[in-house]
Amino acid sequence: MISRTTIDQVYESARLEEVIGEYVTLKKSGANFKGLSPFTQERTPSFMVSPAKQIWKDFSSGKGGNVIAFLMEHEHFTYPEAIRYLAKKYNIEIEETEETAEEKQIKDTKESMFLVAQYAASFFEENLWETSAGKSIGCSYFKERGFTDETIKKFALGYSPDTSDALSKKAQKEGYNVDFLEKIGLVIINENRQIDRFRARVIFPIRSMSGRVQGFGGRILSQNTKIAKYLNSPESDIYHKSKVLYGIYESKQAIAKNDLCYLVEGYTDVIQMHQSGITNIVSSSGTALTIDQIHMISRLTSNIVVLFDGDDAGVRASLRGIDLILEQGMNVKVCSFPAGEDPDSFAKSHTTAEISDFLTQQSKDFIQFKASLLHEDGNNDPIKKAETIRDIVESISKVPDVIKQEIYIQSCAEIMEISEDALFSALAQINQKNKSKGAKKLIYNQGQTPVKRAAATVSKVDRVYELEKQIIAILLTYGNLEFDFEDNIIKPNEEGELIQHTKRISAKVYEKIFLDLQQDEVELSQETFKKLFYQLIEIYQSAPEDLNLEKIMQTDDISQNEIITDLVMKEEQHQLHDWEKRNIFVKNKGTEVVRMVSETILSMRRYLIDQKIVELQLNTKEQGENQETLQEIISWQQLKKVVSNKLNRVL
Repeated sequence: MISRTTIDQVYESARLEEVIGEYVTLKKSGANFKGLSPFTQERTPSFMVSPAKQIWKDFSSGKGGNVIAFLMEHEHFTYPEAIRYLAKKYNIEIEETEETAEEKQIKDTKESMFLVAQYAASFFEENLWETSAGKSIGCSYFKERGFTDETIKKFALGYSPDTSDALSKKAQKEGYNVDFLEKIGLVIINENRQIDRFRARVIFPIRSMSGRVQGFGGRILSQNTKIAKYLNSPESDIYHKSKVLYGIYESKQAIAKNDLCYLVEGYTDVIQMHQSGITNIVSSSGTALTIDQIHMISRLTSNIVVLFDGDDAGVRASLRGIDLILEQGMNVKVCSFPAGEDPDSFAKSHTTAEISDFLTQQSKDFIQFKASLLHEDGNNDPIKKAETIRDIVESISKVPDVIKQEIYIQSCAEIMEISEDALFSALAQINQKNKSKGAKKLIYNQGQTPVKRAAATVSKVDRVYELEKQIIAILLTYGNLEFDFEDNIIKPNEEGELIQHTKRISAKVYEKIFLDLQQDEVELSQETFKKLFYQLIEIYQSAPEDLNLEKIMQTDDISQNEIITDLVMKEEQHQLHDWEKRNIFVKNKGTEVVRMVSETILSMRRYLIDQKIVELQLNTKEQGENQETLQEIISWQQLKKVVSNKLNRVL
């Protein structure tokens, strides 16, 4: 881990106006600087930088903070990545906290592999531009594809000579260890013979979100059918094909700015689209889409448009992968190119405006697209049609948002010419199956009546994830602070109506959250959040002075560390705003904390009540109405009204 001393030195050395000036054209405005927002499309500058306070504020997007917050927002660095970037910029030697010999060895090995990968990328690029073979073979191929010199350099494309050991020889001559060349798959060692894996191929470096070379893709240019056309780096400590997206480094800013990501299959699709002005685009590199890749996109946007070649085979092969996107709570659309076209060829033959208009007009909601596509197959066959409907409803069941589910059901019913009731019944059956696969139960204390928690509140539900994340954020930042809270007790009166009784209590934030969740018998469903929750509660109960984020982050759980840095920095970003001189006044922090705690808990309760109502309504559709169930629905709706009224007052 980076030491506190290094972090402090980075903060002291970094000049906000210098760092931001590399991304935004700044002009003097009194004691401050002003420029156009890098996060939104605006014509009037509203992006302010204060050199004196070393903070920035973007009034068009509401974002703001210090130099670290800017790099995390703009470059999508993690907190450690931002620190390392600034340390390198200001020539600060990074001091690491004490590590075990094993941890140091692993870290040194990975760092050496990254260095070797970067060297190889430079070697391939140099061979492309400075050798006769590179110019006549590699450059000619790229020019035939329509790539300009600027585009070739932007993606650091290269060429590997048609020699068995050109890379391995030169790398060793310059002091690089052949073991690391082998570890990342650049060299194959066979009976003491070293053979370059990518020889006689044009090279596509694959970079991480922070721009580090992780692996390579290589395309053979000969007509030898016995050799694979495309070759990718094998799995290594720095390259996991299921966790990389080609073009993410080049596209991340455009994706975040447009709040939209286009997803294609091939390297050249990404490159050609970039050259044509569509820069918010990445590729799964020809592999089946994975959850890790989806999560990478979700850091930048929740909106994905999948671009398909103009052939049915490609579309149908990818349908299952898109179900996975739906399951993660993302908004998905599909755009299919005309027959015989793919993103690469279409981009070459059309202007930027034409491409943009086509993508906008032809992008369809995925559920509707799938319904229309499968409807064509089963239109004249009742058995096929029934299978098609089941398939579509399976996809709809993966959508976490129940409102979206209902809209999709209505749309599907219209397309498939079937009643909504039949589709809701099929959806209920599928949800019932999902319940039996491990959904947990919740007892919500309404009087003395135990009530089961709806299965839809598993960790895959996006709303629950966000609420649980908010709980952790509050605990990390304000857990040990004490405030006055309103404690609400809901009891039925003599007429059976639910009445809310309020009393004020003084409690620490962690006590309020812990007791409320205990009362509702709610357990966090996301495993990382759950582990972190109990860890924080234990620290606050025993020794709150020992709350040390660096110590908590000394774990191999990468997802937990990323969550902590993300949440802490977001809060720091808001705390740093001090714009009173511009007549912008921040609310009292105590009031805000009380509001956040109450709002989060109430929102969690309302969501769970909603899920219970939906569950009961589905049961009535499936099993028929009965008076007992209807009365239970009414009771839950009354409770929801009480909670909603309280939530509105909090807001």
